[in-house]
Amino acid sequence: MKFLAGAAAAIGLVAGTAAGQGAQTADWPFVGGDIGGQRYTPLGQIDKENVQHLKVAWTYHTGDYAKPGDTTHSTTAFEAAPIVFDGTLYVCTPNDHVIALDPETGKEKWQFSTPVNQEGVYEAVCRGVSHWRDSAAAAGAVCRDRIYVGTIDARLIALDAADGKPCADFGKAGTVDLKAGLGDVRAGEYYPTSPPLVVGDLVLTNAFVKDVQRLDAPGGGVRAFDARTGELKWVFDAAPPSKTPVTADQVKQGATLTRGTPNSWGLMSADPDQGVVYVPTGNPSPDHYAGAERGDMDYYGSSIVALDALTGAVRWHYQTVHHDLWDYDVGAQPVFYQHKGADGTFPAVIGATKLGMVFLLNGKDGTPIFPVEEKPVPQSNVPGEHTSATQPYPTKPAPFLPPPLTHDTVFGVTPIDRGQCRNAFDALDYQGPFTPPTTKGILEYPGLGGGINWGSVSVDPVRRRMIVNVQMAPFTIKLVPRDQVKDQNHPSSDLVGFGPQEGVPYAVARAPFLSPYGTPCVPPPWGKLIAVSLDTGEIVWEKTLGNLNANSKAPLVGRFFNWGTPNLGGSLQTASGIAFIGATMDHYFRAIDSDTGAELWHAELPFAAQSTPISYRLTQNGKQYVVIAAGGHGALGEEPGDALVAFSLED
Repeated sequence: MKFLAGAAAAIGLVAGTAAGQGAQTADWPFVGGDIGGQRYTPLGQIDKENVQHLKVAWTYHTGDYAKPGDTTHSTTAFEAAPIVFDGTLYVCTPNDHVIALDPETGKEKWQFSTPVNQEGVYEAVCRGVSHWRDSAAAAGAVCRDRIYVGTIDARLIALDAADGKPCADFGKAGTVDLKAGLGDVRAGEYYPTSPPLVVGDLVLTNAFVKDVQRLDAPGGGVRAFDARTGELKWVFDAAPPSKTPVTADQVKQGATLTRGTPNSWGLMSADPDQGVVYVPTGNPSPDHYAGAERGDMDYYGSSIVALDALTGAVRWHYQTVHHDLWDYDVGAQPVFYQHKGADGTFPAVIGATKLGMVFLLNGKDGTPIFPVEEKPVPQSNVPGEHTSATQPYPTKPAPFLPPPLTHDTVFGVTPIDRGQCRNAFDALDYQGPFTPPTTKGILEYPGLGGGINWGSVSVDPVRRRMIVNVQMAPFTIKLVPRDQVKDQNHPSSDLVGFGPQEGVPYAVARAPFLSPYGTPCVPPPWGKLIAVSLDTGEIVWEKTLGNLNANSKAPLVGRFFNWGTPNLGGSLQTASGIAFIGATMDHYFRAIDSDTGAELWHAELPFAAQSTPISYRLTQNGKQYVVIAAGGHGALGEEPGDALVAFSLED
């Protein structure tokens, strides 16, 4: 496993120092903190006693965001988590500018920007960049250290970490075309939103494939490129066993990856010691109808797939939703950790889903660590459709599902909007979270945004505790028979709204299930923060997350209640027992006691922070910094922005 030595050292940097809370310095070399995605720092300069003295150390404005009234460009979401190594912080912006900053002052060192084609893009977003060091290059050599970024027009670019110039020996003048080998790709239909995963001397890419568009969407495979040259080395073509998967050699000879396969758009992770890459997958196209046309493409759908890092061969996979009709894909990064069981410690992986379910799996073979029950679920009555007879429910931790909704429990801020919400509920089909889509329309609760989304979970390897943020955001889904679609080629640049679902008998209409006041028609809390013991699977504590303050644009009456808010982003845990999190719609950045759930501190950010914080300390005499991107989320109706904010203790 010499090939993976560099990655193993990187994950060991965090895991090895975590046992001592007095760790003096630490970088943040991966978007998830380490290659396993634990979102944990061994630093403890900021602790429960002094966290109340955190102040803004610096703020950097990227300038890249959708300006008010600009209808010519995509909306933006500043969801990036920076990386930090060798005294420099690197971050990407929604339109894929890459910026290098001094981590202690926020002073810009360099900026790279390239024109990106926004045509058809649902929302411009870049969740981070990745780093690779060429072990064969001499110190100071051009492009010895490289930064990789995927763009919203489907390119993979390699930059010299020293000055931001493209690495000429990578691909064509520093760029690899990620549309190559995919066949017909429409504008804005395929592009990476998460950072590449660097494992050894390979750069792995996955990509978002636009929902609800067509049956024969571009293939959703994972590809590995040589980190030096950009040559395609292997492909995971997510075709079912009934089909022969396409190989990298065949792609080089002009073959196209199998179309309509499940894609992977969330962050990937790895266990370098085992040489395994963990891939979260979504459902195959076209999302909400899966009759005979889809066939057995569900095989790798809505799963955690373990791939051999050297070859891309499948070692195992575990499916979290069978025959997914709801867009309940796994968007969260699988998180690698060491599980402590009765028979000792072994590698494990956490799979968190949009349903609010968390599966703890043995990293060696994918078997559940705690029992998983297959429970009967409602069956479809839509002609041509079929439904899985059962769905998996983990027993530990128990699913973070909301109570079933009834006419009497439908929520409204006032009797007026409660009545309107009840009328809307009564007009829908609803039989729980696995209600199959119908032409009447269904309530999907949790909705297609989660549950748990791409922010995933954080893990404290010392306290052996996981912290997860969950939202309760309901949606409606309605199948539209093809003969009732006025324009079969209706353009759809939005994920939420009309989807043509070309190639099957039904288009689809989707919408959030909201009152006229813009609040969910389901009982609060609408956001929770939950701590779970990884050893036992039991909940340690849970609390409401978020407030309906003035920034939330909620009705005035709602600001007097602890109702929480829908949330998007992730948490960071520290060796001193603090969990930092933004994610909410109220613009607050919070520090939470990870032992009790008590709020220790909060600060108001210039924009909402739909992102994940990071932490680092460069020198033994320096300060520990906590940094978060605050740029709102255009698709959520929040004000877009461009602030990267760093906090440290007062002098």
